[in-house]
Amino acid sequence: MAQLYFYYSAMNAGKSTALLQSAYNYQERGMQVAIFTAAFDDRFGIGKVSSRIGLSMDALLFDEDLDFVARCEDLRDSLGRLDCVLIDEAQFLSKNQVRQLTDVVDKLRIPVLAFGLRTDFIGETFAGSQALLAWADKLIELKTICHCGRKANFVVRLDADGKAARAGSQVEIGGNDRYVSMCRLHFKELVW
Repeated sequence: MAQLYFYYSAMNAGKSTALLQSAYNYQERGMQVAIFTAAFDDRFGIGKVSSRIGLSMDALLFDEDLDFVARCEDLRDSLGRLDCVLIDEAQFLSKNQVRQLTDVVDKLRIPVLAFGLRTDFIGETFAGSQALLAWADKLIELKTICHCGRKANFVVRLDADGKAARAGSQVEIGGNDRYVSMCRLHFKELVW
């Protein structure tokens, strides 16, 4: 039975690595997968899902206008089958797109594995993450650690001076140069 999975964490927990491993597992068994990533995230190249440990695969792009049901139906028809849909940067999905992904699971009977951040740099939930937390069949937390050794479940955005940002646009693309994963204690000390 197809289900909607949401794998969530702070940055540097291995979300993209886990996605790429899942895609490889399906492909190794001769199955067809569709990998999607956010169109505006071009840190590793347009249409690429890349992990920090050096793994990479081509991906289809999603933006706010993509209809996942229609796109998955088209892919299934052109490929002859579609065995799994994998979404990187799932926090950037809209609420409506997460609803569409529930239709991919429930009506098309295709499993969907979504990977993303739970909260932004000030501890607020992304719209896509909030909908996934509410509607996913399975919630899986991937863990990483703070500099103190405790579980990191928050992300701090650094400004140009290396200080914690407390305001700004919710979406600002960046990597280790701009974001640091921290435990709640250290996050609160810097951001709240």
